[in-house]
Amino acid sequence: MTTDTIILAMESSCDETAVAVIKNGHEILSNVVSTQIEIHRRYGGVVPEIASRKHLELINIVIQEALDQANITLDDVTHIAVTYGPGLVGALLVGVATAKALAFASGKPLIGVHHIEGHICANFLVNQNLKFPLVCLVVSGGHTNIIKITDHGQYLLLGQTKDDAAGEAYDKIARAIGLPYPGGPQIERLAKEGDASAIELPRAWMGDDSFDFSFSGLKSAVLNYLNKAKMKGDEIIPANVAASFQQAVLDVLVQKTVHAAEMNGVDTILLAGGVAANGTLRNQLQKAANEKGIQVYYPPVEFCTDNAAMIGAAAHYKAVNEEYADLSLNAVPNLSFEKLLMERGQA
Repeated sequence: MTTDTIILAMESSCDETAVAVIKNGHEILSNVVSTQIEIHRRYGGVVPEIASRKHLELINIVIQEALDQANITLDDVTHIAVTYGPGLVGALLVGVATAKALAFASGKPLIGVHHIEGHICANFLVNQNLKFPLVCLVVSGGHTNIIKITDHGQYLLLGQTKDDAAGEAYDKIARAIGLPYPGGPQIERLAKEGDASAIELPRAWMGDDSFDFSFSGLKSAVLNYLNKAKMKGDEIIPANVAASFQQAVLDVLVQKTVHAAEMNGVDTILLAGGVAANGTLRNQLQKAANEKGIQVYYPPVEFCTDNAAMIGAAAHYKAVNEEYADLSLNAVPNLSFEKLLMERGQA
């Protein structure tokens, strides 16, 4: 494909209604995100039914705002892209149905994008000169993966969580120590005031050369510590709990990612996903990687959390290869990255 791509991209997998217009995979003509955080905060987490209804209310408004900010009309768009999984089924369906309707009405090609692939491609929005191969740590509320990238759209899954994702563990521990939703940023903020060595907590290494993760044991250990302290009447210092928990998570994330890069002869690491916005993770990963002569890149914070610009970036590389979906595209709430690679013959 030699002509420009101008992709109208939609992301509605959880509680952000997001639409962006992306030119040639990296030029951001618009990036509109309508978040529902304040709505769901009162419930301590995302309520799927409420999220779906808000997406229905907002999707057309956000699409028009994205087109207006880009100073284009639907006629100028070359492709329609949308996240089709994983995520909340009702939330995904709003985006997928809207994208299919627009593609059908306008005659534009439709592109379905895996949410994790979107997070990975957020890096290419700001760094177009990255050299392959790369190792990417994707770490968010629903995912923790280490992925080797040999080219755009060419992946090898090196490791993944066997239970809780890192971001999910953050949210659960935040709730246990009385912090509001979303828990990840609250844990990071509070951890800066605490002693990371105050509480001895386990690290699940899963074997010397394993790149898989497990955070359920760590989560249980923190909850047990809190319950025992309450029963004994011992003082609980939330900042120490936050700092000790966070360090237990980061030790494993950092060491496994750097080891994966070394074992695969890769000198560049990418960081992606909502937890990639965590400054402590960024700093510790950069320090550990640099000591081994490995460079670390990550997107600006606004492209770490859910957004449609990353979906437009991923869709560009699919458009180049004419990897289009038809109107039978459906929401797949439990779509694993492993399944995506199997469908592509990469696993």
